[in-house]
Order: sequence, then C-alpha cells, then structure tokens
Amino acid sequence: MAAGGGRAFAWQVFPPMPTCRVYGTVAHQDGHLLVLGGCGRAGLPLDTAETLDMGSHTWLALAPLPTARAGAAAVVLGKQVLVVGGVDEVQSPVAAVEAFLADEGRWERRATLPQAAMGVATVERDGMVYALGGMGRQGKLPVTAFEAFDLETRTWTRHPSLPSRRAFAGCAMAEGSVFSLGGLQQPGPHNFYSRPHFVNTVEMFDLEHGSWTKLPRSLRMRDKRADFVVGSLGGNIVAIGGLGNQPCPLASVESFSLARRRWEVLPAMPTARCSCSSLQAGPRLFVIGGVAQGPSQAVEALCLRDGV
Repeated sequence: MAAGGGRAFAWQVFPPMPTCRVYGTVAHQDGHLLVLGGCGRAGLPLDTAETLDMGSHTWLALAPLPTARAGAAAVVLGKQVLVVGGVDEVQSPVAAVEAFLADEGRWERRATLPQAAMGVATVERDGMVYALGGMGRQGKLPVTAFEAFDLETRTWTRHPSLPSRRAFAGCAMAEGSVFSLGGLQQPGPHNFYSRPHFVNTVEMFDLEHGSWTKLPRSLRMRDKRADFVVGSLGGNIVAIGGLGNQPCPLASVESFSLARRRWEVLPAMPTARCSCSSLQAGPRLFVIGGVAQGPSQAVEALCLRDGV
C-alpha cells in the first residue's frame, strides 16, 4: 500500500556501531545488520566487519574482508553477501567482487567488475545484480556504465548507459524500474575549467523495455544533493541527507510518490550526515555511519508508521 505524506514516516535510533565509519558497506541478513569496510578515523579503508543482532541490539565482530575497501556496494543473495567495487588504501578504484558466506563465516572471491569503480550503486532483481555509474580509473572521472551480473553464469552484461554523467548518485528500484537520482555532475571536456556541481536529476530505466527516461524538471528532487541515501518505502522513492550547496551535510529528507508523481517533504534525519551507508529492511530504511562533524557511529532508520 502506498504511504502518503510526511506523517506516515518516523525515525528510530539504534545502538551506535563499535567502529566509526565513512562509506561503509551494509547488508541485512537473517535478522542481522552487517557493516563491512569503509574508512575509519585515520582516513584509510578498513577490512573490519561487524554485525548488529536486531533482536538483542548487540554488536559482534565478523571475519575481516579479504580486500580492505571503502565506498563498495553490497547485495544480499540468500545466505551470501556480495561486495562490489570501492576504493583501496592508495585511493584507487577497486574491481574486486567478494562474497561473505554467512553460514560458514568466511569470504570467497567472485568474477571481477569489467572496470574498476568506486561510488557504484547496485540493486538486485530476479537473479541479476545491476551496477550503475561510479567513477572509473582514468582521472577518477564519472562513468555512465550500467551493467548486470548474472548469478547463475557469473558473468557481466552491459546495458544502455545512463543518460547523464554523474558520480555519487543514488539508486533504487520500484515498480519494475531503476531510479537514478542526483549526484555530482562533472563538466564535459569542452568545459574543462568549470567546477563539478550538485544536481537534482531523476532518471528512470524500464527493465522490461530496456530504455532510460530522463524525467522533466517538474519531477526533479527538491534539493540538489550527492553522496546521499536512497531507498524505496511504501510506494515512495526516498532521498536522505548527503551533500549539497550548503556548507555542512544535509538533514533534509524527501520522497517521490509513485502514485501521485510528486516530491514531498519527510521528517528530517536526527543526525545530519553525508557519506552514509544505507539498507532497506522491511518497513525500515537504515542510515548508518557517515560524516557529521567527523566520522559517525550513528545508526538510524526511517520507518513506516503502523497501519500505513
């Protein structure tokens, strides 16, 4: 059922993480919240892995990642958690794809990305893992790649590229479409001296027809933002926090109602942050770690109220 208006949503605060993290990788599996890698206080990628038991609200340590990385994407596939891309200790994009086997408590390597990338967004549907955008090797410029990983054949397939070149955009899937929102847009080669700028762009990929649509200005986000959290709750695409044209991280939250085809303001995030990790778990959208005035341990969730 579609949720209507800001009153349908509320924030819930959870125990803070043992380790402060920026650009951590997050997954939800069998009642546990997994937080993997990221950057710590020293600004270097971590191989640290921790999990929050959602029943007891206690944190436990897991086996470390084979490749220390930050800014990776994650997809849960049954008893496995696939970790894709990211950035390493020398600030280079990572091509490594690794899977955490929850039942065995260990890691396995998988087929690497066709192109090393950081800031990748991923979604999963019908046995396919879709990887969008990010930043490539050469000069760390934004890329428009849109690729899918077939879980049975363990191979990658290229799809039509994103219409616009953006890094640190948000990505969510709803009603058979992939939504790519906002981000940091790099000027083209003809505008070499121009600076990157935040955008409120909304682009939609129809999985059935295999084509992209760039939504009109009237359907763009209210705030220009990058490095933010995106999810799907109650028939809404939700955008949370991030960086914009303000001097500090954003606390603002907005949602695009798929039924009403418009953006609405939601309750602000308790801790204004950017560079957060996010996780969709039932009626909750978790926002984890990131940067407030420094690396954060905060774990908060935007929730659908009962009866919505």
